[in-house]
Amino acid sequence: MAGGKMNKDKPQRGSSAAGSNHFQGGISFHKSKGQHILKNPLLVDSIVQKAGIKTTDVILEIGPGTGNLTKKLLEAGKSVIAVEIDPRMVLELHRRFQGTPLSNRLKVIQGDVLKCDLPYFDICVANIPYQISSPLTFKLLAHRPLFRAAVIMFQREFAMRLVAQPGDTLYCRLSVNTQLLARVSHLLKVGKNNFRPPPKVDSSVVRIEPRGPLGPVNFKEWDGLVRICFNRKNKTIGSIFRQKSVLSLLEKNYRTLQALQLSEKGPSDDMEMTLDVSALGETFGDLSMDADDGKDDDEMELDDGDAKRADFKEKVLSVLKEGKYEDKRSSKLAQADFMHLLSLFNKAGIHFS
Repeated sequence: MAGGKMNKDKPQRGSSAAGSNHFQGGISFHKSKGQHILKNPLLVDSIVQKAGIKTTDVILEIGPGTGNLTKKLLEAGKSVIAVEIDPRMVLELHRRFQGTPLSNRLKVIQGDVLKCDLPYFDICVANIPYQISSPLTFKLLAHRPLFRAAVIMFQREFAMRLVAQPGDTLYCRLSVNTQLLARVSHLLKVGKNNFRPPPKVDSSVVRIEPRGPLGPVNFKEWDGLVRICFNRKNKTIGSIFRQKSVLSLLEKNYRTLQALQLSEKGPSDDMEMTLDVSALGETFGDLSMDADDGKDDDEMELDDGDAKRADFKEKVLSVLKEGKYEDKRSSKLAQADFMHLLSLFNKAGIHFS
């Protein structure tokens, strides 16, 4: 079930409170809970076809609603595991498939998909509540063993950020983090009138294919760097790393790590690799989070006698000069560029977590 923001439904003047809900088979759908059911059977068929489901596939469906997509998935694959938070929808699913040849191939899990442990699956096909788009995407990418693909309906702007490339207007931290972990492609645009009730915005179906093992990547470090760079994505990297707040944060990390290493209680130079991929999706709820508001932080003000701070600032800028990043912009850098920049900083003993 696709959905928008978690706003309360308000009845229109002259109508009852129930008038803001839409019905199918006696069940009311609530926009505030992201309950928007696909009503176009041709679109359902197209999604299933583009998913490339094999007859041997175990399929994960999230937010099955009344089962319009579920039925087609059961016909295409080996079995379907449907995760649904609304007990009314769970009951409707059981009623719909009870006594049919498909019933023994459907398993329904009642619960919050963000809180429950996901079982093994080969492919995920889902029309999800939009308010869980980011945390769900990164929860799926953190799932082990790796699945073959996820074909998911997202709010269109979120979908276009997922697939954006360096230089695109919508290219952002979400784009970089997702594409580090997966190959992402846009499959089709879906108009709002294909849903009951219709959401306020258009949607898009996206295919996400997890990449193989990346090697030792500290995702907290990675996201720390990318977060700083995309705070002002249209500024030069050199300008960003001259900001007082950025230098203060990095210097604090640097001094803390030095103290830990001197006391022989801290991590080694290599640092333990962090494998919590899901942490990358913690703060993508606001689609405007990567917008450059044009406000500049002051450059670090140094007292004449503050040699340590001056030396650290020079250390940071020398890293940028070594990699020739000083005059480049985050909006034009690819994953390989950020990975290289992070390695140069870490080599100089500068860390982002």
